[in-house]
Amino acid sequence: MIAQRAADLPLVRSRRVGSLPVHVLEAGLQRLDGGAMFGVVPKPLWERRIPPDERNRIPLALRCLLVEAPGALVLVDTGIGNKEDEKFRDIYGVDNAGLPTRLEDGLRAVGFAPESVDIVVNTHLHFDHAGGNTWRAEHSELLPSFSRARHYVQRGEWDFAHRLNERTQASYLPDNFDPLEAERWALVEGEVLVTEGVRAFPTPGHTPHHQSVLVASDGEAACYLADICPTSAHLPLPWIMGYDVEPLVTLETKRRVLGRARREDWLLIFEHDPEVPWGRLDPESDRYQLRAEEA
Repeated sequence: MIAQRAADLPLVRSRRVGSLPVHVLEAGLQRLDGGAMFGVVPKPLWERRIPPDERNRIPLALRCLLVEAPGALVLVDTGIGNKEDEKFRDIYGVDNAGLPTRLEDGLRAVGFAPESVDIVVNTHLHFDHAGGNTWRAEHSELLPSFSRARHYVQRGEWDFAHRLNERTQASYLPDNFDPLEAERWALVEGEVLVTEGVRAFPTPGHTPHHQSVLVASDGEAACYLADICPTSAHLPLPWIMGYDVEPLVTLETKRRVLGRARREDWLLIFEHDPEVPWGRLDPESDRYQLRAEEA
């Protein structure tokens, strides 16, 4: 049964990757147009996987990743946050209420406060991935959500977010990143070791400088795919979002990353799947077919 409300999702799901504790934090749901989410894939095909509502929107998780690395507590992506008005929340079907959002509720459920986070990795700066970097207090001041954290993003993504046009401006909301002081940012280029056991690497296509995150320990690995493959329904190579600015680049990125994931038996973590948080690819299949794991 596909979750239709944030309350239908468990707040936290935990496991280990090697010796590292990892937690997927269910930071809420949003609802985006199904046609846009599946691009050129015909509706009779995609609606079998994720049925739309009466406004043609499909429910999408806002699933963030918390890694208890040896030297740092790392949070990957931060959801939508609490800053947007009712019109915005209605258009995008946002359901993430908490203190101040469901993301912080999940952190506390694991035993951490927002100020415990040492590192935030933003896979990119779209509003549903970086919206929780800041929060709006009662007196309307914008404050850092994670007061001690340094935020990692690709330098090219930072530059892209500050050169908007009519195609990209709706996805990048400056209140999600510009209020943070310059020293809070680590603008990286290419693959980078964020901290022991956590590596960010470029996965372009959705945006030109999108990155994914690989967690590795004791011979095991998990990959937080973010928007190169937002749900398990997007595993077939040509199932690519209409939101992607470089869809043919996405195609080749998926071919490369999913091929490696199958060869090396990575656990794949899906940021937006409303039902499946993670799974592994079937090594016996000649397609990218998920062998779902028990959540």
